[in-house]
Amino acid sequence: MARISGVNIPDNKKIGIALTYIYGIGSTLAGFVLKTTGISSDKRAKELTSDEINKIQGVIDKNYRVEGELRREILENIKRLKETGTWKGVRHMRKLPMHGRTKTNSRTLRGNVRKTMGSGKRPPATPT
Repeated sequence: MARISGVNIPDNKKIGIALTYIYGIGSTLAGFVLKTTGISSDKRAKELTSDEINKIQGVIDKNYRVEGELRREILENIKRLKETGTWKGVRHMRKLPMHGRTKTNSRTLRGNVRKTMGSGKRPPATPT
């Protein structure tokens, strides 16, 4: 099993797909990495030589932020938003969505609380 950027790459998958197992590398970026190293994307990960693995590792380390470094940067950005008190930071603090239609799309995060008129009403009293 090949190991690139601290991640075990699956052996049976093509290298273009296997590189996407690294956090921060999608299919497009995997294609760029393979193009710059000159490795065919049709090769399986188990067919790679150690020299090819080192080439891929070198290109990723030199040009891109992946795994722990990228996760740390994202967490720092969220922390900065929270400290400055921006709207997105407040939404992060309350663990609510910050993009799109937040009134209806936050149902799963709020626990499916309905805030319409008839939803919380008691049944009418029976006449005596």
